[in-house]
Amino acid sequence: MGNTKSSGIKDSMKSTLKGNTMMFILVGVMILFEVLIRISGHGSLFAPQNITNIIRQNAYVAILATGMLCCILTGGNIDLSVGSVVALVGALAGVFIVNMGLPVWAAIILCLLIGTGIGAFHGFFIAYIHIPPFITTLAGMLLWRGVATIILDGKPISPFPQKFLVLFESFLPSSEAAKEKFGEMVLLGGWVDKYTMIVTLAITVIAVFLYILLEIVSRAKKIKKNYTVSSKGAFILKLVVLSIVIVILGQFLARDRGIPVILILLGLIVVAYSYFTQNTVPGRYLYAIGGNEKAARLSGVNTNNVMFFAYTNMGFISAVAALVTVARLNSAQPTAGTNYEMDAIASCFIGGASAYGGTGKVSGAVIGAIFMGVLNNGMSILGVDANWQRAVKGLVLLAAVIFDIVSKNKKGKKN
Repeated sequence: MGNTKSSGIKDSMKSTLKGNTMMFILVGVMILFEVLIRISGHGSLFAPQNITNIIRQNAYVAILATGMLCCILTGGNIDLSVGSVVALVGALAGVFIVNMGLPVWAAIILCLLIGTGIGAFHGFFIAYIHIPPFITTLAGMLLWRGVATIILDGKPISPFPQKFLVLFESFLPSSEAAKEKFGEMVLLGGWVDKYTMIVTLAITVIAVFLYILLEIVSRAKKIKKNYTVSSKGAFILKLVVLSIVIVILGQFLARDRGIPVILILLGLIVVAYSYFTQNTVPGRYLYAIGGNEKAARLSGVNTNNVMFFAYTNMGFISAVAALVTVARLNSAQPTAGTNYEMDAIASCFIGGASAYGGTGKVSGAVIGAIFMGVLNNGMSILGVDANWQRAVKGLVLLAAVIFDIVSKNKKGKKN
């Protein structure tokens, strides 16, 4: 009986480790950087303000990675134009909001529609004219960067109005709300920090509760439909580990300025795309095409429409990332978005997406984006030269792809 229990615990541990390998590697890398930064006397990676900065500075990567994953799932296809689309949509946002004085909501809608239209433009040639995605999006990368530079005439547009910036660069709870709640004199006595901490921790607890509830409901539905699920022990261990991660993140944010609004937007995008890819028929079509496009077509899947959707969606996501970028920089610049496509692609592969398509999760892509952000932040704090930073990121990406190919070859031999 005792042996059965111990073997069950071991299996649960193995299953949890296998399913969250990248998460544990990320934690290990963060601890390594923390040790190196402490030894070098450059402060701490885990300083609350630094954690907030990692989130704010890398939110665009995680957002782009969710859309890029949909393209990669279709067979390892990528979109090289996203950085240029970010520059173009950001330039248009500057023209609409700063130069023309359009209402913020109208300008945002226009930018999202234009980004989606650019994605549909790419999708049309890829899905229906059957031009390879690499060529189509490479052309788009050159075209849209040129148009962005023409629109801006090589000069940045700034500053953006506070009504726009507050949508992406503010924090919850805000200091303005605290002032209304407690008054100016009370804030001077240090109550603003306590107010921020209490509200942030309360939101964190609610987030943990909702996460556990959604996971339990999702598992129950899968069991009801006779889907294969992890063991109860592995499931509970996963809930505990990820809940602890959320609580730790929450306390870091509580000790700084609260929860960045951009983190809430990112959370909504991750939840929406995770549900779409894992629990809807159109989402599963992405995996089906990546697994075997010919078989998917013979099964009645309109593969052209699925490809068109993947690249149209990438345009929409690029527009969202553009709005986030110009808000963070408080400026629309012709050089904005440079190498963004590389960061998004690397995040997906590092997060477990297959170079051949058909495999990968949104959560993995986001973890990959955080990994890239920690690498950038940690090496910058240590004063590592920018060229060496690029070299390290290149090696990490190569290692991730090699791991994917070796794993696939091993599975192929076993089968």
